[in-house]
Amino acid sequence: MPVPARLRRHGVLAGLVTLAAALSLAVPAPASAAGTWTETGSDRADPLTESQGLASVEVPANSPNRYTGIGTIPLGDSLRGWNHVGDPDASYEGYYIEPYQRDSGNSKMYRVQSPGGAWSEYVHTLSPGEALNNSWVAISPDGRWMLSGEWGTMDRLLVFPTPGENPSTSPSANLPQAATVHLDHPVRDVQGCDFSGPTTLLCSSDDPDGILFGMTKPLLRIDLSAPPNGSADVDGHVAALRRLPLRSACQGSFEAEGIDYDRRSGTLRVIVMSPGVCVLTDSKTYTFSLG
Repeated sequence: MPVPARLRRHGVLAGLVTLAAALSLAVPAPASAAGTWTETGSDRADPLTESQGLASVEVPANSPNRYTGIGTIPLGDSLRGWNHVGDPDASYEGYYIEPYQRDSGNSKMYRVQSPGGAWSEYVHTLSPGEALNNSWVAISPDGRWMLSGEWGTMDRLLVFPTPGENPSTSPSANLPQAATVHLDHPVRDVQGCDFSGPTTLLCSSDDPDGILFGMTKPLLRIDLSAPPNGSADVDGHVAALRRLPLRSACQGSFEAEGIDYDRRSGTLRVIVMSPGVCVLTDSKTYTFSLG
C-alpha cells in the first residue's frame, strides 16, 4: 500500500502504522485465504449418465469413479416414482450412497451399496418443514454420519446416521434425522457437498443470481464448529471461494451439479452442464487443485 502524501510530508511514521493497523481490522480476510482452488483440467460430462453427481471410491482398491444421471436410475426405482437421483458419496470404508427423490409424497430414499456389493434402500420420512428434494449426500470421514441438503435458499444442512454403515440403521425402519448444521450465512440451490476434512465441506451451488455471495455458481466452503456426531447440532461458517467455470459454445443458463473431493490425490471435481443443445456436447467435469 503506498504511503499517503499527507504522511510523507509530515514524516508521521506512527500515523502510517496506525492506519495500517486500522485497515487490517476493517478489511476481512478473503474467503480463499486458506488457499486457492485452481482449475487443472476437464473432460466431457455425459448428459445421461454423468449429469447429476460423482464420487471417488476407495474401497475396493482401484475402483473406478462413480457417476449419476437420469440414465443410471434403476428401472424398478423409476417405476416406483424415484425419478431423480442426486450427487452420491462413498465412505472411506466402501459404502456407496445415492440420494433419490420423487415428485410428491412425504419421503426421500437413499440407495446404498455395501463394500461387498449388495444393494439396499433406506427411506426417510420428512421431518416437519423439510423440503421434498434430495440433491446430495456427504458422508463424514468417520463413516457414521451423513449430511444432506435442501433446494432453495437455506440456512441449514441435515444430519442423518449413515444408512448401512451406522449400526443404528435398518432398511426396514425409517431413517431419522439426527441433528442439524446451522449455517451463519444462507446458501442457495446447493447441488453437492463433500468432506475435505473432519470439519470442512466443499460445496457446489447452482445459485443463479449471485446476490448471496456476489457471484453466480459459487464453490463454497463450510467450516463446522465440530465433527457431526448425531447427538447435538453444530454450527457452520460459510465462505464463497470462487466462481465455477462457465464455458460453452452456447449462450444461456449453465447448471452447476455434483462435487467430489478425492483425499488420495487432493483433487476436487465439479460437474457443470452447458446451456441449450450444448448440454449434449460440451458439458464438463472440471478438476481443481489447491494452490
